[in-house]
Amino acid sequence: MLNFVRVFLVVLLLPLAALADDLPSWNDGASKQAIVDFVSKVTDEKNADFVKPEDRIAVFDNDGTLWSEQPFYFQLGFMLDRVKALAPDHPEWKENEPFKSILAGDLKGMAASGEKGVVELGMATHAGMTTDAFAKIVSDWFSASKHPKTGKPYNEMTFLPMRELLDYLRANGFQTYIVSGGGIEFMRPVTEQAYGIPPEQVIGSSIATEYALVDGEPVLNRLPKIDFVDDGPGKPVGINKFIGRRPIFVAGNSDGDYEMLRWVTGGKPKSFGLIVHHTDAVREYAYDRESHFGKLDKAMDEAAQRKWLLVDMKNDWKKIYAFETP
Repeated sequence: MLNFVRVFLVVLLLPLAALADDLPSWNDGASKQAIVDFVSKVTDEKNADFVKPEDRIAVFDNDGTLWSEQPFYFQLGFMLDRVKALAPDHPEWKENEPFKSILAGDLKGMAASGEKGVVELGMATHAGMTTDAFAKIVSDWFSASKHPKTGKPYNEMTFLPMRELLDYLRANGFQTYIVSGGGIEFMRPVTEQAYGIPPEQVIGSSIATEYALVDGEPVLNRLPKIDFVDDGPGKPVGINKFIGRRPIFVAGNSDGDYEMLRWVTGGKPKSFGLIVHHTDAVREYAYDRESHFGKLDKAMDEAAQRKWLLVDMKNDWKKIYAFETP
């Protein structure tokens, strides 16, 4: 009798399992269906578009694709806080840009220092310590700092629909990587908890490091020198260098992802390109062509031509953040 009950329950629950929604925070519609159709084709051995598991590689930009990037990149927020924390040891910063403007709360003045100022800011806040020390500083910052719009910790500002997409792809045999212009060692301390992506599957911009012995103990010191910029054309280079296979799925949100989108979807017919379009000014932010952070212009113009899926955040996502009230 017990076996009969078990069989009965299995048969009864099968239809419910078949109806289970792998992307519950996505509204039913063309965008969601396009993703499901692609995954179904490349994982079905009987389909002409079947892709072997070892070739099911998906790459995702981070800022603006997996977590928010407005009103500024999270890493820039980290730099601003680090300047304030380190300022007592650097009295010269009161007179030198971009530090002078930062300490005065003048972000426009900081921006006026241009790329040179950003590089100087990055070296001052990211170098001169061991890799272990930097990882702890980053982890502590994520635990304590709050996003200026929501008041939530930065590491809770991840997009729930994209986290579901990562889980859905992995459940179907995909390996998921982050390929971001952000600092690799800024992201690595938090990506496994935030997205289920381990440190070894994170590719990003980096500064030089060197091996040293300190009091007889081996360490890696972070140097004030740029090693690799993983943005724009650097993204395909980084994928080739660190992964060694051309992905079949790519997701981004800005023109900084344009070359990555082109390279991934241009190399194989069995590929999928996705662009997150920020269209929700109420729940998140609405921006594209004129934004200083996450500018989306050229990639959006070519999306239809290149068959990239342009995801409308306002209309395609039921929820943006996990903490949203339904």
